[in-house]
Amino acid sequence: MAAVSSAGVDTPRISTLILQRRTLAIGLAVIATITLLAVLAPLIAPYAPNKLSIVNRLKPPSTTWFFGTDEFGRDVFSRTIYAGQLSLLVGAAATTLAAVVGITLGIVAGFFRKADGVVSRIIDAMMAFPDILLAIALVAALGPSLATVIIALGIVYAPRLARVVRASTLVIRELPYVEAARALGVPTWRIMTRHVLRNLVSPILVQATFIFAYAMLAEAGLSFLGVGVSPEVPTWGTMIASGRQYVGQADWVTIFPGLAIILTVLSLQLVGDGLRDLLDPRLRKDL
Repeated sequence: MAAVSSAGVDTPRISTLILQRRTLAIGLAVIATITLLAVLAPLIAPYAPNKLSIVNRLKPPSTTWFFGTDEFGRDVFSRTIYAGQLSLLVGAAATTLAAVVGITLGIVAGFFRKADGVVSRIIDAMMAFPDILLAIALVAALGPSLATVIIALGIVYAPRLARVVRASTLVIRELPYVEAARALGVPTWRIMTRHVLRNLVSPILVQATFIFAYAMLAEAGLSFLGVGVSPEVPTWGTMIASGRQYVGQADWVTIFPGLAIILTVLSLQLVGDGLRDLLDPRLRKDL
């Protein structure tokens, strides 16, 4: 049997296995490129994202304006890579919040039988609502801002992770080494963190990549509907929303931010699928 660490794969073999899994390698390359462009936007962008030039409005893509200009003469290329900063920030922050809440609820529900019923009903109730509707309701209740969008999306996607963690915890808590730890008098919190949580790294990591993609899509949807961040802040969703009335004469205003969303979400999905296969020994043997 191949040696597998608690995180799933021996470190020396990770790079080899990633290269063998082409979808994972492609996904990592694409998301790394998009992240690098967003981080280096102040150095790469030829113009400021909100610089107006009415005389150059709705100019098609050219060597001067790589992605053309919008209805206010703003450079679409500069706005697209700057918008990536906020979209990636929202996705990462919402995923982190969802992980903290979801892991806590999942371990509590899976480890303590008395709490399982209550926590499970809360999780089921939250998942009964469509994600975007629940997010809109939370943003409307808290008020539109970057912080409230992150909080709303973190709350919306926490149940997805909580269900995965709960299901895995129900199995792990019955394993012999957990029973042995209990018999030796190991504190409950130590069992939950050292013996349970460490063995949940693989499913949590895989699920987090999917939540990252869902959160970015939801943020774009909220911005498109006008209930996300402030309209003057460039995001892929607000760019598509502002350019939809010019689709007939300047489709590049919506095409390029739309492609940015598609590439980012698709790459995250590829990474999630690749990690699932890489970290699961039953699937990894087929590589």
